[in-house]
Amino acid sequence: MRIACLFFLTFSLTAQNPGGERERLYQQGEQALAEHRYEDAEQAYEKLRQLAPGTAEVHAKLGVIYFQEGKFQQAVPVLRQALKLKPALPNVDTVLAMSLSELGQYKEALPGLERGFHKTADAALRRMSGLQLERAYTGLQQDGKAVEVALEMTRLYPNDPEVLYQTGKLYGNYAFQTMRKLAEVAPDSTWRHQAAGEAYESEGSYNRAVEEYRRVLAANPGRAGIHFRVGRSLLERGRRNNTDEQAEASKEFEQELELDPTNANAAYELAEIWRKGGQLEKARALFETALKYYPDFEEAHVGVAAALISLARQNEALPHLQQAIKLNPADEAAYYRISQVYKALGNEAEQQKALLEFRRLRALQSKQEEERREVTKQEAEPEGK
Repeated sequence: MRIACLFFLTFSLTAQNPGGERERLYQQGEQALAEHRYEDAEQAYEKLRQLAPGTAEVHAKLGVIYFQEGKFQQAVPVLRQALKLKPALPNVDTVLAMSLSELGQYKEALPGLERGFHKTADAALRRMSGLQLERAYTGLQQDGKAVEVALEMTRLYPNDPEVLYQTGKLYGNYAFQTMRKLAEVAPDSTWRHQAAGEAYESEGSYNRAVEEYRRVLAANPGRAGIHFRVGRSLLERGRRNNTDEQAEASKEFEQELELDPTNANAAYELAEIWRKGGQLEKARALFETALKYYPDFEEAHVGVAAALISLARQNEALPHLQQAIKLNPADEAAYYRISQVYKALGNEAEQQKALLEFRRLRALQSKQEEERREVTKQEAEPEGK
């Protein structure tokens, strides 16, 4: 971690030694800093510190240079000396705290990092303090406080890639720690089995996911959301193994809707099974149910349109496809189906426009997939080929 343009100390040695060695070294060091030649700046300020050992700003500048170079062990004593000589030096305590954090001395770093994050007016320094504060809280196992800082950092810097990366990493670690704690305090609880089922499902271990979800239902048959997860896992298992799991999955989605008629996801999955099975009117009605509770459900708009097209009700399908494209302009399936609608309605111009966009999106997707395969291939090849 580096400080960008954080050479905030200004002072003069000219009055003490006009035209002398100290002034020359000062100018040399400042020029090197301006040009980001930190090694040269370090040499100049090292010599300057020997000539002006009682000048707090010299120690502070040298400490910042060490920080810039990643020499945190050397930065700490120099920054401490600067604060000993002049405790009111601005921001030096924050740089000292960040150096201590880099060395893993989180407890000692914490007060300075908290001041740097909550009280400094320097935006760059506040950002760096926040990142280090997240690290320190995590290192001290104060995960709740780390998450609070991450939330504030995301609010302050919503488009900062490093902030977003560190926040995601912290959330992942916090979730892992929370799930581990759940396993320790309640290993046989329904919450523990649900968490295990979700983990297995995300890993693609659908057999084990179904087993864990079944344990939840055995203990609590009325638990909302679990039948849907079982049905979804069964469908994914069928796709992977090339087996037909739709009948069993349908029962799960039906049971979910009995427990919770507002579950738009379960309604959509069951409607899609019915549509593919030729039960078009039942599918249409259930797609409409999903949209009743979730009006911006893009896939449900495409699904109900597909059912209506098969029922030769193109006029009714058209607004659903237009809404799907509005919600997701990159939905190639919506463009293909709307081209079918325009063809049936005799609107050749709009049909051709939709087909061109469908083909463009399809070609773009194929190109992206080919690029991913090529990257994988290159990484897999032995070095030298």
